[in-house]
Amino acid sequence: MRIQRTAAGVLALLALSACGTETGAGAGSGSGSGSGAVRTDLPVTGVRWDVGSVTADGKRTAAPSGAHVEIDSKGRGTGNYGCNHFTADVRIDGGTINVGQGTSTSMACEKDVQRFEAALSRTFSGELTMAVAERTLTLTAENGDSIALRAQPPVPLTGTTWTVTTLVSGTVASSLPAGAQEKARIVFGKDGSVQGTLGCNSFRGTAKVSGSTITFGRIDGTKMMCPAPRMKLERELLAVLDGRTTYRIDQRTLSLTAANGKGLGASATEATG
Repeated sequence: MRIQRTAAGVLALLALSACGTETGAGAGSGSGSGSGAVRTDLPVTGVRWDVGSVTADGKRTAAPSGAHVEIDSKGRGTGNYGCNHFTADVRIDGGTINVGQGTSTSMACEKDVQRFEAALSRTFSGELTMAVAERTLTLTAENGDSIALRAQPPVPLTGTTWTVTTLVSGTVASSLPAGAQEKARIVFGKDGSVQGTLGCNSFRGTAKVSGSTITFGRIDGTKMMCPAPRMKLERELLAVLDGRTTYRIDQRTLSLTAANGKGLGASATEATG
């Protein structure tokens, strides 16, 4: 683990600050916005705030898939920079916040993601202000750099189409092989079934969910030959979908980890009903 200033944790607790100002703002809702109170009709706890972009030194950079912020009912901020997970605490003073120290994982990530994470860390330090409008949260630093976030509803494990975005081996996370992006999808059924595509071939099998674990049974699939990157992805995924795994859902992101240390990250793309 490495200790660093983390802005994303700030985002989460900043959203909590918005919740704290709701009551006062609501009492004076007919008197205009001159008081400076931030108002929102959204609940800020138990909501996933997806990071959309960071603007630093006049350059806007889109966030990697999976970058997000969440807060619990106690105001603890957690999330993901796009590759590494984090937690953080901040001090809230009226409409401003000051970033405290936090912790984050230190997995090796793709270079583009590493650059984004570095920009996010640099941007979110010191004093920040916030603005909430409908489902959008904007955080702005004193020098004008900012981050844009949007609230997303949580999704269930079953009945959701999960598109695989990341492969994990131990503490190292990596993007999918070139040419295999968005080729693998997994859907868990309420009847204990699992089906989808593995990058090349379609598959179907069983998946028993119990607490935070999923135990995969036999996986049957088609036998087509595909380009090498997609076949490589298929082998990697079969190593994860084998026997007992642990899983976690962060609003719209699914993480699966097998006993052998192999794992995957996936994002919700659509509901199947």
